[in-house]
Amino acid sequence: MPKTQLNVRVDEATAEAARQRALQRGMSVNRYIEELVQRDAGEVGHTFVEAAADFMKQYESVFAEEFGPEREGNR
Repeated sequence: MPKTQLNVRVDEATAEAARQRALQRGMSVNRYIEELVQRDAGEVGHTFVEAAADFMKQYESVFAEEFGPEREGNR
């Protein structure tokens, strides 16, 4: 996948923390930041799926009333 350059400004303490964390993990700061963003994006997706599952469970009886058991499994 092609890479895109992204420039961000952070204070020196944040920059140093990123450098140290990347060093501890044996990776570049670029890779460290990339992994943080990917992980964060994945958590958002996971949170959405959990919320959708909770919604479906909470309103299961409403859906059953509306669509009936005969529609179950017919998608």
